[in-house]
Amino acid sequence: MGKTKTRTNLYDRGNYALHYTEIPALNPGHAWRDGMVSGNGRNGYITSGSPYSDSFIFQHMWFNFPSADPREIPPELTSQLQEARQNVFEQNDQWKIKHNNGETRVRTFYYSYHPGHQLRLNMVNRGQVADYERWTNYETAETGVKYRDNDGQWVRTSFTSRTDDVSITKLEHSDLGKKITMVLQLDDISHMDGAHNGMSEVHALQYKKLVDPEARYLAQVAHYPSYAGSELCHGGYAGVTQVIVVNGTKERIVLEDTHEEMNVGLERNPAIQIKDADAVFLITTSGRTHEMGSIENFADCSSYFLVDELLQHTQSVVEKYSHAQCAFDYEQALSLHAAWHSREFNTVRFALDGDEEHKDVDNLKLIELQQASPERINHAFMEQVYNQGRYAMICCSGSSAPRLYGMWTGEWNPGWRGIYTLDANVNLQVAAMNTGSLTQAQLGYISFFLRNAPDFEANARMAYGMHDAIQVSVNSDGDRAMHVEYDNDYPFEYWNAGASWCLLPIFEYWQCFGNRDIPIVEDMNIDRLQPLLSVNDNGLSDEAFVSLKERGTLNLLQDILLPLLTKQANFWEQICTPEYFTDVAGQSRYEPGKQSLLAGERYMIIPTYSPENHPIGYNSTITANATMDISAARDGLNMVIQAEMALKRPGYDKAVGKWNKLLEQLPAYRYDEDGALCEWAMAEYIENNNHRHLSHLYAAWPAYETHSDADLASASAVALANRDQFNTTDATAGHGWMHKALVHARLKNADGVLHSLLPMMIEGGYYDSLMTDHDTNRRNHCYCTDTAFGVVATVQEALLYSNTGEIEVLPALSSDWISGHIEGLMARTQVQVSRLSWDQSMGITSVVLSSLIQNNTIRLSSGLPWTTALVDGVEVQVHMHGKQKYVNLTLQENQETSIVFSRA
Repeated sequence: MGKTKTRTNLYDRGNYALHYTEIPALNPGHAWRDGMVSGNGRNGYITSGSPYSDSFIFQHMWFNFPSADPREIPPELTSQLQEARQNVFEQNDQWKIKHNNGETRVRTFYYSYHPGHQLRLNMVNRGQVADYERWTNYETAETGVKYRDNDGQWVRTSFTSRTDDVSITKLEHSDLGKKITMVLQLDDISHMDGAHNGMSEVHALQYKKLVDPEARYLAQVAHYPSYAGSELCHGGYAGVTQVIVVNGTKERIVLEDTHEEMNVGLERNPAIQIKDADAVFLITTSGRTHEMGSIENFADCSSYFLVDELLQHTQSVVEKYSHAQCAFDYEQALSLHAAWHSREFNTVRFALDGDEEHKDVDNLKLIELQQASPERINHAFMEQVYNQGRYAMICCSGSSAPRLYGMWTGEWNPGWRGIYTLDANVNLQVAAMNTGSLTQAQLGYISFFLRNAPDFEANARMAYGMHDAIQVSVNSDGDRAMHVEYDNDYPFEYWNAGASWCLLPIFEYWQCFGNRDIPIVEDMNIDRLQPLLSVNDNGLSDEAFVSLKERGTLNLLQDILLPLLTKQANFWEQICTPEYFTDVAGQSRYEPGKQSLLAGERYMIIPTYSPENHPIGYNSTITANATMDISAARDGLNMVIQAEMALKRPGYDKAVGKWNKLLEQLPAYRYDEDGALCEWAMAEYIENNNHRHLSHLYAAWPAYETHSDADLASASAVALANRDQFNTTDATAGHGWMHKALVHARLKNADGVLHSLLPMMIEGGYYDSLMTDHDTNRRNHCYCTDTAFGVVATVQEALLYSNTGEIEVLPALSSDWISGHIEGLMARTQVQVSRLSWDQSMGITSVVLSSLIQNNTIRLSSGLPWTTALVDGVEVQVHMHGKQKYVNLTLQENQETSIVFSRA
């Protein structure tokens, strides 16, 4: 079936499907993954689009399901540090991390993300469906369904409002005047994917379905299991859907009892029946509380403060958009929200010429076209998945960082608990936000980092005995990020690179947009941050902290970046002890009591962990001198030096001197016999390339060292080729392919970029919704957005390299991408790339730049062959740096400068 003309009237930019996957009320399996999504970073939904039994699974970014696992760092960490160091130094790979009772430690886990209530729209009048279509409008975050049956054409639309923090659905009578008759009901939790298997802790919660006597709303309210030591021991969540019926009737009914054991309501299955309505509007929001009272009293409760609070919020939205002329003005609510969302989405526009005949087909056909083209990326598919990824990034932005699942799940046991994984996944998911000119994603990410920062400080103290330092955990559930997940297979307490890597996106935010004030929001937990928001030991004084809170904002450079970068630098300073070092010949040494290094000696970083690999013949992942750590330390120290130089606080020169000295004493990179950059800078280790992780290529991405070091770039390219050649056991994970694509982009290997993107595209990586799985082959059936978002970052890195004071356009442009353009990207030097276009057949690259500041001096080059450069139509002098040609530019604030590179 071809695309109907109606679709173009519904939206200009978006995706659509001519089929749907219904989510059954019983044993839904993996069906929810094909649903279309909307969100505002806090609330959102997944909808199946089924004509007669549609389901909306509502979401809330901060929902966490508790478990009995500990919420504090066990005390065995600090006591084992010296033992760990000694065994690593002696290459004893049999040493085990133990509990204080002497038993080998088994990992415990964080809390798990979970969905909100699942609302089912059961239509009473059913017929033969024809002309079916469902869609997502990228410019408004509106999803829709339309179809025709014997009663005419039906249309219903939904969106999650950025303005009002609710999800709104509109249903109207058919175009032939047939009215709406339907039943609204809530599906049982135990039947949702991941809970119906009977093996989950989910069955320890209690919940109720609520419908008020006037049928104004449906609600689900739940009390979490009560575990000792859990901050959620008295907590719970709720979701409320308020129902407005126009020219029809609604009444509370009770459906057949499903005998749901977790459901402790007096009536287990209340619902709302609607008859003969001209229109129905559903207004939904969700929330959680830490104060729901004792779980022992929950079943007997008859009122719930959280439900009342949510209902009050939905009622305020109803009143806001209710007028004498209409019961609810859906279009006004949509337009206020869409004004912001469309501006955010349309800031960047990407177009890739070619495959034009495929740019007007539905999702399934587009996926099939790409799968039928295993050697090249279909340009229509590339455009669409770039836009889909950007759209979903925006929907996730503002409240927190994106979870493994973005912010969407239809299951109660999501893969890897749907948490935040900070040693690749989150890092990939936010890699495009700054250069992609987003405005809210950075605020949510900063809020997420600050919310977890007290635990990061505790990690450094408990793992290493450090003071005034931070160590980012591998994982976080959003509420906590302390070291609890670790054992010998995954010694996360010795993963050291996290603070540098996770602060880099905030640093890049400053590079792109300059200094700015960040609003203090509730999710930051600001009252826990007094010890952290200062470069000084023990943090801010009471007076300074009160003043900061009264101001209501945090200065990006002074209050966030410099203090936190200083604390990550303190980590590197304190992990480097002169007792463990390499001598002038590069041999590892241990001298107890040694106080300082001699000339030519370098620190060892010990212990280290290079996820999730170990050297050949050494059967422990607890190692020394992981190259990832060396690169992260170098990058982190360079960031803090740049921040000090920018702020020039009193005493900055002393701090800069200290960090420069530490830089010089860090371990040197090591190169293998074939010239490859080694994963560990240890002569005692043998490289193991049968692995998907690329941690040792940190110097290429996310850092920038290879751009200015040709030898390091060459060694990184050899290391990457070794991974391609020898990794034969695990090449399914999307994050591995996205990481590889970004490294290829930084190494200016265009073919490598495309070959890294293809596996997820030509196998099972993309669902019918154009959202993505964790794996190429869906082996874990794990919904995961690091591919969807990683593709966006990869495209942007392939088209634009930037760092402070320099921009290179088209550094890794595929020869197959003959012509195209992208508009609105940000360069990491406070420059907007208003438009970048290329035509390889003509040998012309055009770029229009606009600076955010006056007198912004940059060095501009192009990755494509060129001989002549015109600036605003005037030929300019071409300079050489090694083999790279460039032009010097001094840009003025808000003034567009046009540059054309051409080939003779």
